[in-house]
Formats: sequence, C-alpha cells, structure tokens
Amino acid sequence: MTVQEYKRKKLSMKWVKQGLVYTPDGSQWWARGYATIPTAEVLDGSMVRIYFASVDERKHGRIGFVEIDVRNPGKILRRSDEPVMDIGAPGTFDDSGVNPSCIQSIGGEPHLFYIGWQRSERVPYLLFAGLAKRNSEGRFERMQRVPILDRTESEPFLRSATSVIREDRFRMWYVSGDNWITVDGRPYPQYRIRYAESSDGHSWSSSPRICIDFEDPAEFGFGRPWVVRDGPIYRMWYSIRSRGAPYRLGYAESGDGIEWERMDSKVGLTTSESGWDSEMVCYPCVVDVDGHRYMFYNGNQHGSTGFGMAVLE
Repeated sequence: MTVQEYKRKKLSMKWVKQGLVYTPDGSQWWARGYATIPTAEVLDGSMVRIYFASVDERKHGRIGFVEIDVRNPGKILRRSDEPVMDIGAPGTFDDSGVNPSCIQSIGGEPHLFYIGWQRSERVPYLLFAGLAKRNSEGRFERMQRVPILDRTESEPFLRSATSVIREDRFRMWYVSGDNWITVDGRPYPQYRIRYAESSDGHSWSSSPRICIDFEDPAEFGFGRPWVVRDGPIYRMWYSIRSRGAPYRLGYAESGDGIEWERMDSKVGLTTSESGWDSEMVCYPCVVDVDGHRYMFYNGNQHGSTGFGMAVLE
C-alpha cells in the first residue's frame, strides 16, 4: 500500500518488521550501550539519518546518528564518530543526558527538540524538553540553558518527549508528569500526553486538556508520542506503560489534534516471539520515505538492544 492509498483510508494497520537496524558495539567512548528513542530525518531519495541516544560508562546519555537506505536497512552507510550533542553543564536540566525527540525546521534551519535528563535523589530523574539548533558542522547547539517546557503548577515533575509539526503555527504533543507512584517497590512517574502551541517554535503555551489519558487501572504512563497529519486525520503513535507489563505501542486518531480517540487495537505492531524486541516495543518514530511509510522503534529494555524498522503493508 502506498502512502497515498493509506491516507485515504481509515483502517487497521499492519506493519511488517524489517529487523534490527542498529545497536552500538561498545567501541565508542560515548556509546557503550543503548540506541534509544530513534528520531528519523529524511534525506534524499530513500536515505534516512536516524538520531538516537547512547550512554557512556557512567550512564550519561549523548546523541549520535547512523544513516541508512531504507531499501537495505541492515547496512549502516555512515555512523557518527562523536556525539552531535553532548550533556549539559553541571547543575543544568540536561547535565545527566540528552535524548533526541524530533527534528523540525524553524526559520528555515533544522532544530532538534530534545529530552534533558537530570538525576535526582528521592526520585530517579527529572525530564524536561530543550531546543537546539544545528550548526555548520552538523552538531546541535543549545538555544538556551533552561528548558523550553519547564515546571508549572499543574505539571511539576516532567514535561518532555515532544512531537512537533508545523501548520499555521507550531503544534506540539508531549509527555506530562503530574505525580510519582510506586510500582513493585520502585518510584515511577505518572505521565499523560498533553498539547501545546507556539508562533515561533521557542515559546510555548500549553493547553489544560489531556490528549491521551488512562483507560485501564493498570496504566500509568505514555511514552514518546509521534504525530503525523494525513489530510483531515491526525495520527498518533505512543508507548503504553502499565503495572505488570513492559511498554507496548498504542495508536490514536483525531480530527483537530486536540481531542483524540484511542484505537490501540489498530496499531499493528507488537513484540516478536524471540529476539531483540520479544519483551518490549516502544518509542515509535513514523516517517514517509520514497512513497512508503516506515516506523523506527526500540525493543527490549528501552533500547538497550538497539532500534529496528518496520514498513506499513
């Protein structure tokens, strides 16, 4: 099915897995393990650059990339020797790690919306969204040292993992944490998906409306949304976290991008019987390349086994 045919239909999806694309071999100082939150930038023809976060020996996360041809995803054509974005200065919101979130053009230049990590004492971490601009050397430079989504009274714990598209204004869907809970004796954030808007891509105004909320008592979090607009339909993919079960993928549709209908049974991709994504599937990124629609996603242990690719049938 071509992208054009798919856009005209409202139906259950079927993604055909193309296998594991990349996992670090541990030889790079900044990438001893993990390739988490794959974030695709479509280049020319069938070429794609996928940004991801890896960790060093101290579990500090930095952003690098690989480039592939989607017609042969198992062959890495280029790999970044050094990270294209480093951790922040001590004490800043991203001093423990940075993860990619999405690439968007602002003022005609590529910008990276990213997740900044800061370790904490009574809870494991704090997560807030940052913004960086790509320089002439291909590295990303922070636009500011503070988050573009900072704490608010209603969202004091976590505001990050942004998905941004541009229409008559910039529109953002992001992960919002409003509580910490205990699951199997460990602290976890309770987080939903909310919406924000901006005229310039830098300053954001959030809506009090929750876009994706819990439907099952076991659910307590939704990871990394990804939104695509197909004509009159907005489509969102996300990860569902629940008590007693690892991440699974979810799917929702909307006519305006604000009120969403969850259709998780239509997502069309789940865990494999064995291998790198047999326990978990999470953090989807969906892009159109050369007339077809592809999903890049993480598998077991939130990306410790790398990321893979699937194509829409």
